[in-house]
Amino acid sequence: MSKAGSQQTSTSGGGAPRLPEHRWPPAAAVLVVLLLWALLPSAFYPWLRYGAVGLALAALVPLIIFNPHRLNREEQWSRVLSVGLSITLLIVNQVLLVQLIYELIASPPSRAGLILLSALQVWATNAIVFGLVFWEIDRGGPVARGIRSTEDLEPPDFRFPQDDDHGAGTQWRPRFFDYLYSSLSDGIAFSATDAMPLTHRAKLLMVTQALSAYILGLLVIARAVNTIG
Repeated sequence: MSKAGSQQTSTSGGGAPRLPEHRWPPAAAVLVVLLLWALLPSAFYPWLRYGAVGLALAALVPLIIFNPHRLNREEQWSRVLSVGLSITLLIVNQVLLVQLIYELIASPPSRAGLILLSALQVWATNAIVFGLVFWEIDRGGPVARGIRSTEDLEPPDFRFPQDDDHGAGTQWRPRFFDYLYSSLSDGIAFSATDAMPLTHRAKLLMVTQALSAYILGLLVIARAVNTIG
């Protein structure tokens, strides 16, 4: 059993209880990704998309049963399953992104509208899955951040502005929306604008996301201009 195996509630610097993170925001984000994948055109590897949807749902159900309301328990199997789910979503989305790049370059003009809509779907899922991975890896994961003291946390992969804001309380912890916001900002600005990456793996993830968003943006603009022209 991991350190986070028992249920507990941490306290903030002022002694007030800090509740562990709620289960449903990240679970809803996973469901949004799966829905957007299912709605992609048939050119985007149906066998891969539907297989990934089934696999993700099979992984998500036991995680929800184990922590149905708040993320206050963790075993080795649940940690491996949760991280594996986010990494699987990330890998599948990169495959779909490569296919999208091909479609933007090679698809006929008659499919331009459909492909541009697909680009929006893949860009959105890319932002969500990177946010999920950020959320999973930082400081030992969401359960650890919710129930461990600062001294017992793993070294951070990301530093948020609130980490240096003592007015926010020394026990402040980033939650899923903080990582999702950072991911969206990285995908729009092509650089870190909120949380700063501290480790090599965090920097590699952010560079990969920024580069893919930049390439996708250029191709979408070029395709849109070509379609209008």
